[in-house]
Amino acid sequence: MHRAAPVAAGHTGVMTDTPRRSTGVRWSVRTRILASILLVTGVGMLVSGGTSYLLQRGLTLDRIDERLVSRVESARAVLTTAARSTPAGEPEVAVPTNRTFTDTSTAMRSVLSHVPGNSNESALGVIDGVPAWLPGVPVDFRIEDVPGLVERIVDESNASEVRMGTSLAGGRQIRYIAAPMQMMDDAAPAGEEPQEGIYIAAVDVDAEFADLNSTFSTFTLVAGIALFVIGLVGWFVAGRLLRPIRRLRAAASRITAGDLSERIPVNGSDDVSELTVTVNDMLGRLDGAMTTQRQLLDDVRHELKTPITIVRGHLEVLDVSSVADVEATRTLAVDELDRMARLVDDIDSLTESQSALVVARIATGEFTAHVFAKASVIGGHDWVLVESADAVVAIDPGRITQAWLQLADNAAKYSPPESTIEMGSTVSGATVEFWVADNGPGIAPTAVERIFERFGRVDSGRGIRGSGLGLPIVKAIALAHGGTVNLSSSSAGSRFAIVVPRLETARTDPIERIPS
Repeated sequence: MHRAAPVAAGHTGVMTDTPRRSTGVRWSVRTRILASILLVTGVGMLVSGGTSYLLQRGLTLDRIDERLVSRVESARAVLTTAARSTPAGEPEVAVPTNRTFTDTSTAMRSVLSHVPGNSNESALGVIDGVPAWLPGVPVDFRIEDVPGLVERIVDESNASEVRMGTSLAGGRQIRYIAAPMQMMDDAAPAGEEPQEGIYIAAVDVDAEFADLNSTFSTFTLVAGIALFVIGLVGWFVAGRLLRPIRRLRAAASRITAGDLSERIPVNGSDDVSELTVTVNDMLGRLDGAMTTQRQLLDDVRHELKTPITIVRGHLEVLDVSSVADVEATRTLAVDELDRMARLVDDIDSLTESQSALVVARIATGEFTAHVFAKASVIGGHDWVLVESADAVVAIDPGRITQAWLQLADNAAKYSPPESTIEMGSTVSGATVEFWVADNGPGIAPTAVERIFERFGRVDSGRGIRGSGLGLPIVKAIALAHGGTVNLSSSSAGSRFAIVVPRLETARTDPIERIPS
């Protein structure tokens, strides 16, 4: 008694293992390819542009510092260098001195008058903490107008150090340098403290960066336009390249088990086109396999229908009261069932002959003697081994033995009783033939192709009943070895030969022996 399998609560019908599709956002291959291209291109532009911007910004800051230091050096030259008269014929010599100016205020005025400034620069002279002197030329900005800048410089400065710094007051970035200045006046009243001066030079950093920022803004705009163009071109190119795949998907959705004849058009010679060719070849093999399968099923149905009809007909007219009738019907039914069993065995052999081979290097002489010993026990005929080839082949010895004995069995069936049947192996160029020759009635030329088809039989002149799968099995085994089956036939008999490739004897791999 069979017990029904439990069904999960809340479910009805048949449960399958079909995987569920993801319910998340589905991105097409075209979109993913385009997104990857734009991402990589955008990151590349950002890294290259950002690196260039930062390097240029650093160089600009270095140049600003060099300019500020140069202003201080120029101011120092104005204060400490003067021309001294020399005797006739000798060059003038510049000697350091601080005796040219009588006080700090005069010196500061001279520095601001003689030290030039560039664009985005400004200067200021501070005396005793109070802005006192401005440059003699117009400047782009005034240091004293920057909130808190002068007070900060005065607090940070001392009489012995030059200070450099950056101010961000009022949202404006100012880079400055402050140099202390103090002139000693010998004529000054005793006890009077000398004036303390600070020479300040400054550069508007934001103004210096204006051209660089403008250039980078232009770069950003061009990069954005380039990304848009790349995206537009990439969208059309990706679509064109993926068009065969979309056709493949559409064709696959239309193909059913009942119709595998559709093929995908091949355009171009790129990798996608090669994929299309491969898929078309696969569809061709599937189509051939399905056709073969349908033909096999049709043939099997036809072959099984006859014995079933015979047995059923005899059972329907069976006289159960007649012992002789029952015995005859029983004998007939057993005979037909045996024929059906042989048919199933032959179909199984045909299937196995198309499976993977167990290949070994075999010496044909020993192999020929081994198979002939098995064939010669088939009674009713005189078996003669004509020749043995001296060669080496790479074969599955079990399968070739099966095919060769099938040829020997066919020869025994279709040859006259007590006739001679010859066997042998022959080297023919790059191949070796394992053959059987009988003295039967021969095969008509029009029937040669038919006998190698499944369930194909020739009844004219060879009235032996069989499944019609023997020679197809032989052919399948030969094809699996990269060979073929040759047939030469006349009214004096037929010669069947299994032809397989021959190996070069120079190889040193071990040659396997055939088990007894």
